[in-house]
Amino acid sequence: LLKNVSMIANMNFAERNDFQDGSYTGSKFKMEQFRMEIKGQVHDKVYFRFRNRYTRPQTSESVDNLSRSIDLAFVRVDASDKFSITLGKMCAAWGGFEFDYNPIDIYEYSDIIEQADNFLTGVGGTYQANKNNSFTVQVLNSRTKNFDELYGPQPNFTESKAPLAFVANWTGSLFDGKLQTMWGYALHAEAQNTFMNYIAFGQELTLGKLVIAYDFKVSNEDLDRTGIVSSTVPDSLYPWALENTQYIGHWMHIHYRASDKINFSLIGMMDIANWKNDNLDPLKTDNHIRTAYGYIPSVEYYPWKDL
Repeated sequence: LLKNVSMIANMNFAERNDFQDGSYTGSKFKMEQFRMEIKGQVHDKVYFRFRNRYTRPQTSESVDNLSRSIDLAFVRVDASDKFSITLGKMCAAWGGFEFDYNPIDIYEYSDIIEQADNFLTGVGGTYQANKNNSFTVQVLNSRTKNFDELYGPQPNFTESKAPLAFVANWTGSLFDGKLQTMWGYALHAEAQNTFMNYIAFGQELTLGKLVIAYDFKVSNEDLDRTGIVSSTVPDSLYPWALENTQYIGHWMHIHYRASDKINFSLIGMMDIANWKNDNLDPLKTDNHIRTAYGYIPSVEYYPWKDL
């Protein structure tokens, strides 16, 4: 029954030399990414895609009954030339180009993407309005773990009976393809009357051999889902998840393809963490908790044109 089947081994293998605060801490060989993928057709209008990650524990999650190591396990049905339906575990359409890149091409993720559940189980629909614009709507599980596993006992919150995430995405191409967009909005039900609002605006400008991509991301969290702010408060002082946190991310990728074999790249990141709750600490005078910066210059060599 299978036809047009592809098997892909996505690998990123490295010899790491690690430093902290300027001091050398050690070296090791490490498989940074290894994701085995099979995709193909079972019918002219029915496609499947499965991808397993071998660099993550192979344990089943309590919500969707799938191993967290499984990125993708879905079937897509093309109902018409313009509309398709996807069912199963899929890539959440958060928006932004950093998240859209193949993970093997990412040297380090920014804070929000690094901490998020990016592959969730549910159903989605995509409408291809024309060759330049598509719109996607998804209803997904908000998480792969249940509330207690993710947050622990929370005295001020009651677990939602329907912890779902509602996602909307616009992917566009403007000015003869010179400007690409990936904009997305997601509303997560974390507990009863408790939500996370996530917005991502991604755009990529192509000027000949020069390509500039920029993502702006904001995550407003009634409960600290990302967890970076909570990690700054010892459990001995406050053993529960913090409330009313905000994460803002700026990410830019500039790359210049000097030739078929040489690519110059610079990635820059700035991640801001805010805590907007004054009830726990009445002496707090500023919402700002942390700003993290990262930059990754690289020279990439491509030995073969088709690989």
